Amino acid sequence: MSRGSSNSRRAVAISVAASVVAYGRVAERVHELGVQVRAGLHTGEIEIVEGGIAGIAVHIAARVAGLAGPDEVFVSSTVKDLVAGSGLTFAEHGTFELKGVPGTWRIFRVESPGS
Repeated sequence: MSRGSSNSRRAVAISVAASVVAYGRVAERVHELGVQVRAGLHTGEIEIVEGGIAGIAVHIAARVAGLAGPDEVFVSSTVKDLVAGSGLTFAEHGTFELKGVPGTWRIFRVESPGS
């Protein structure tokens, strides 16, 4: 692995971890207003298309979000593995077949993302 590749992976891991923490903080604030939110995160390659983004990673993230309940943040095992050592903690939610996505996927719930 080249140094540039290692730096790129580290930058992605930091960005993903920061996103989880930021979401937790936003969720806490809007919860005070009586609003409940949910999130699902996955990381992977996307395609930039007119009007937005596309690709299997987008579909996986949407399916992961669909599994989350109010005030929950769920992540794919890809995200969990990528942020190892970040200080985030996870609880296993189970293994699922995601509609329109090949294979089975291990899904995790983020524990206290805002802390």
